[in-house]
Amino acid sequence: MSRNWIKTSLMATGATRLAGKWKGPGAAILMYHSVLDDPQRESQTLGKIIHSTAVFSRHMELIAREYVPVSLAEVACALADGKELKPRSVVVTFDDGYSDNCEVAMPILNRIGIPATFYVTVECVETATLPWPSRLRHAFYTTRKISWNDMNSGWPLADQAQRDKAFLEACDRCAGLAGERQEDFVAGIERTLEVDGQGTSRQLMMTWDQVRELVTNGHIVGSHTLTHPNLAYLEEPVARRELADSRRRLENALHTPVVHFSYPCPALSPHWSRSTREWSREAGYQTAVTTQGGAVRRNDDPLALRRVRPTKELDGLRWNLECTFLGRAM
Repeated sequence: MSRNWIKTSLMATGATRLAGKWKGPGAAILMYHSVLDDPQRESQTLGKIIHSTAVFSRHMELIAREYVPVSLAEVACALADGKELKPRSVVVTFDDGYSDNCEVAMPILNRIGIPATFYVTVECVETATLPWPSRLRHAFYTTRKISWNDMNSGWPLADQAQRDKAFLEACDRCAGLAGERQEDFVAGIERTLEVDGQGTSRQLMMTWDQVRELVTNGHIVGSHTLTHPNLAYLEEPVARRELADSRRRLENALHTPVVHFSYPCPALSPHWSRSTREWSREAGYQTAVTTQGGAVRRNDDPLALRRVRPTKELDGLRWNLECTFLGRAM
């Protein structure tokens, strides 16, 4: 309670804003995923990456009122030219490509006047299938089986804690897979746990028409790979294909250049490396965002940009942004 009071007092007095000026101009890139009226509805598929519509709307109103909303393209231009970023700039981004990005989030963004960037997992859109972490979550948290038995060991599923451990173990094993190997692994778990994998789709991913609608409304669409693997754990040819083919297929579908990329961070660490940074450059990307916390400042590497995780509370978002501009990774 006292800690929250201190945070509130510092923000109310403007102390954090004043202190942030000493660090110089910078941008905070916010990382969202999904916006739904009732987040609980998809808690067993998307988990905690959902923001409620009401909360997201308040977030955007705060950004428009107290910060400087800018597009990712503006940040990219400033970095390319070696120019200072606008003080207290905020960029809004979304990962994965859920249909609510177009149906729920975009109308709010348009109403308030905030540009956003949406990173799309290409094969998930093409097949109307959720990214593999959501499929695994659905399998482990809805199965009626009391254990998961694989080739190496058995994992009990009698309670929430046991399901958590099994789910995280499966994520670690799947994160370094892509394409057919990834699909075989996930489908195998769905069969073993006797869960219908098709039950996780429910039109949760955008269609290509919806992705194109984002562009028509002035927003940016970038790549989030083909199949959402951790690129740092893939063999080089597979990683290069995830980078290059996702960009090519997006450009074919959108008829516009795609030069922005987001590294998936599904499990394992790190989720990017010097090699993946170089491969993303060779694939033709101008920027790439990570999930590492912190602000973007002049002379930062445009292919390893930091982002900020938004909280579910308005004061929490404000605190995270102020700390980010102070130079603290949140």
